[in-house]
Amino acid sequence: MKKTLAYGSLLLVLLSPSAQSEEIGCITTAWKLIGSNHKVCVQAYDDPKVQGVACYISQAKTGGIAGTFGVAEDPSQFSIACRQIGPIIIDGKLPKEETAFSEDTSLFFKETKVSRMFDEKRNTLVYVAISRKLIEGAPANSISTVPIMPWTGK
Repeated sequence: MKKTLAYGSLLLVLLSPSAQSEEIGCITTAWKLIGSNHKVCVQAYDDPKVQGVACYISQAKTGGIAGTFGVAEDPSQFSIACRQIGPIIIDGKLPKEETAFSEDTSLFFKETKVSRMFDEKRNTLVYVAISRKLIEGAPANSISTVPIMPWTGK
């Protein structure tokens, strides 16, 4: 019984959204008779090293029975949009490229990783979302930029 509880707890941790993400909502794309519907879900991520920047990722989620139990492999279909949401404050010097955040998108060997690059010449943060699963020789990817500008919002 303890072993079953331990495995169940581990499965819940593996299938839970990343602690640094906030689910905004989901839109049904296909109705399923049995199990959850196919959908596109939107999550918000605050950049942990750059205060004042948030990224929104929309991602396809597989429904059906496998999707209901969290064991379906979600397709590598996503989009990213990053925006300045307040004064941009950077703690220290940013490396030329680093992982800003990542999230597992299937139980085994698949994740969506968001890397942050800094374009010094244009004073712009560049965010690139990449799927670790190769599709026809190349990973799915999406890009968004945030120019570093003074914040005049309230």
